[in-house]
Amino acid sequence: MTEQQILVTKRDGRKEPLDLEKIHRVITWAAEGLEDVSVSEVELRAHIQFYDGMTTSEIHETIIKSAADLISEKAPDYQHLAARLAIFHLRKRAFGRFTPPSLFEHVNKMVRAGRYDKHLLDDYTREEFAELDEHIDHERDMNFSYAAVKQLEGKYLVQNRVTGEIYESPQFIYMLIPMCLFAHYPKEQRLDLIKRFYDAASQFKLSLPTPIMSGVRTPTRQFSSCVLIECDDSLDSINATASAIVKYVSQRAGIGVNIGRIRALGSPIRGGEAFHTGLIPFIKHFQTAVKSCSQGGVRGGAATLFYPIWHLEVESLLVLKNNRGVEENRARHLDYGVQINRLMYKRLIEGGEITLFSPSDVPGLYDAFFNDQDKFERLYHIYEADDSIRKKRIKAIDLFTMLAQERAQTGRIYVQNVDHSNTHSAFDEQVAPVRQSNLCMEITLPTKPLEEVNDPNGEIALCTLSAFNLGALENLDELEELSELIVRALDALLDYQDYPIPAAKRGSLNRRTLGVGVTNLAYYLAKHGTRYSDGSANGLVHRTFEAIQYYLIKASVNLAKEQGPAPWFNETKYAQGILPIDTYKDDVNEICDEPLHLDWDSLREEIKQHGMRNSTLTALMPCETSSQITNSTNGIEPPRGYVSVKASKDGILKQVVPEFKTLRDNYELLWQIPDNKGYLQLVAIMQKFVDQSISANTNYDPKRFPDEKVPIKAILKDILYAYKLGVKTLYYHNTRDGVSDAQEDDGCAGGACKL
Repeated sequence: MTEQQILVTKRDGRKEPLDLEKIHRVITWAAEGLEDVSVSEVELRAHIQFYDGMTTSEIHETIIKSAADLISEKAPDYQHLAARLAIFHLRKRAFGRFTPPSLFEHVNKMVRAGRYDKHLLDDYTREEFAELDEHIDHERDMNFSYAAVKQLEGKYLVQNRVTGEIYESPQFIYMLIPMCLFAHYPKEQRLDLIKRFYDAASQFKLSLPTPIMSGVRTPTRQFSSCVLIECDDSLDSINATASAIVKYVSQRAGIGVNIGRIRALGSPIRGGEAFHTGLIPFIKHFQTAVKSCSQGGVRGGAATLFYPIWHLEVESLLVLKNNRGVEENRARHLDYGVQINRLMYKRLIEGGEITLFSPSDVPGLYDAFFNDQDKFERLYHIYEADDSIRKKRIKAIDLFTMLAQERAQTGRIYVQNVDHSNTHSAFDEQVAPVRQSNLCMEITLPTKPLEEVNDPNGEIALCTLSAFNLGALENLDELEELSELIVRALDALLDYQDYPIPAAKRGSLNRRTLGVGVTNLAYYLAKHGTRYSDGSANGLVHRTFEAIQYYLIKASVNLAKEQGPAPWFNETKYAQGILPIDTYKDDVNEICDEPLHLDWDSLREEIKQHGMRNSTLTALMPCETSSQITNSTNGIEPPRGYVSVKASKDGILKQVVPEFKTLRDNYELLWQIPDNKGYLQLVAIMQKFVDQSISANTNYDPKRFPDEKVPIKAILKDILYAYKLGVKTLYYHNTRDGVSDAQEDDGCAGGACKL
């Protein structure tokens, strides 16, 4: 069959000859201004896949894939060629034409179809729509990489996930989010705010999380990325916790569950009338709850469960993800956070024993574990000496070895240092202790167990996330404006969203916690000629995170002047004039002697006078998905390769590190880094300023060790070093497995806090 005989099936079913000239014009348009791309090469690759009867949509997709397959280190600009072709196709699918409709025309149609929140038409006049339509710049769609467009299509754009129909293009997302969030502001103020926010987000200076990007503007109003639920030691509480998990998993959130209070196997119930079945059956109950919903096709449910290392069942709990063993004593579809404190580490270092207890047998011990380390040690010694209390002793080295082995084998046994999580917390631990983290180990907020689903005294913690794209900053002064925009937007979101459970509404609206992180750190370090491994970035990171925390606090104080402080602000250390720079570990000073550069004393006085609108402001999340939208390196992580290859439901997506051609030699790739020491130092410097926590990973290349086996001693040494420097949490343990360095796993296992 000749080229001329290939017939194309149009959208309306008509058939007409394939127009190669039209295809050539589109690819030439997409290649404009790009280097090292060949229009003819894309045409050739696509052409050999054409067949008679193809639909126009299939032809578009073939051309896009032909361009995407050419993305490489040698020709990184194919990621932009493929992206432009994908945007062209996307707009045709959404609007039936390349040029998007006017803002009002689009919103009007979407509200009438029930896909957008109807308040948009009620809150804004036609004149305001026209003014914002003038400001929207659809040309910015051309700045996305191919991976970004595919993520937008897969997760963010409003669509019918059954039929695959798409209803919007990206710039509408960036304009409608601030229109929704700032609608309640005075008319003379809000258009200016909306335009500024639109510019910051659409020019990739701000990175927004999946729940906000996919949800704000739709009738579904739940946008918090992270949910922390604490379970009490009762059947009612366990059932209430499971019910809360189902509600939040169905609404796109990643879950952290604290199960540490539940009594151990064999404990008496009702004065010995019954024998307690222990944690594992209830963990399986929670696992079923987590996996019960697919979160509307956006992502699968995911949760991390937390318990103390001294729990009587710890040896059974540590192996729950292990591939050995039978299904009855495993719960492999959850992740686990093991909670450790000073005394446990001390026993390890001194070669001592750890005594295991059921929390139900040792009154006061569990609470002291979080809010009073001296009291914990005192009670622990008393209970160790009391022969009437059921207990088990195990060598500390054996227990920590088991922890390290399971962390290494599964990659998903995490660590929370509960003393640092409280002494260096934004909260007064005597009033509002932190007893858990979240799915991705960056949130540290107070919780109270639910005794029933509508418990008026329970507290579920939610955290609303976003990130600064460090790579897009020209200087640190820009953070002042960006901080004001993001704090106003996220704070407004707290009032804008719905709360399916009263305990979540109570905690959110009274604490008003935010978690602003960063993405693109690897590019930022490369741009400044510094590295992860050798200490050269320590001063830069100190200056950067000082500015981030300072300007975010300042923005929150300014908002408090207008709208009042968070109702429970009195439960924070901030309210006492105590800032993160007052409570970090002194050991950080030994690795970084950078002074403070900003006027913290004046800020401290302002906080005392006006309070803060938000109890917390920072948390460093993985940014696995959103980093692709802004064409950034993931969060704070070094890239595994110059081209990262990520699996998605649309196939393999290739993404090239920013400014690869000019900065190639400045990038320090993950497996070029000799050990975790330099990385952990950077995490500790960030943690000095960050008032929540940091998704920090440890990475091991077996080839660097004798017999190509990572010694347990090396893993424990890193856990101890992180503790020494005041690091609150450790997330993934990554082991190099011989797969190409370009390969990259999908981080965060489907959890919302990947941002």
